[in-house]
This record gives sequence, C-alpha cells and structure tokens, in this order.
Amino acid sequence: MAIEGAHLVQAAALLGAGLSMGLGAIGPGVGEGLVASKACEAIGRNPGEAGLLTRTMLVGQAVSESTGIYALVIALLLLFVV
Repeated sequence: MAIEGAHLVQAAALLGAGLSMGLGAIGPGVGEGLVASKACEAIGRNPGEAGLLTRTMLVGQAVSESTGIYALVIALLLLFVV
C-alpha cells in the first residue's frame, strides 16, 4: 500500500483545515471573553451607561469574531477546493 501524491495532498489539506479552525478560534474566544468581562466590570461601576457600554461591547466582539470567520473560510477552502 503506497501513499500517492493525491492522498498526501488530501491529508495535508485536512490537517491544515483542522489547525486553521483550532488556532483560528482561540483568539476570538479569548478576546470576546475579555471584552465581555471588562464590559460587565464597567457596567457594575456605572450602571447608567449600560446601553452605551453594551453597544460598544457588541461592536468590539463583532470585529473580534471576524478573524474566526476568516479561519472558517480558509478551512472550508482547504476541505472542498484543494
């Protein structure tokens, strides 16, 4: 049973897709958790500004999540195009 070039490329694409999603999800997960914790602290200090803080937090989390979406696109390209 010999390993041919096409099988090696497919194995590398699958491994790359897994690494892309695994490493690409760490950053947004940590970033969004930190943003949410700091927003909760800020709302606890100044409850009157809860609306502004929540809106700002959601914008920051959306920007942070974009890197996870980019990792998903790369993983899907590796799975279905390569």
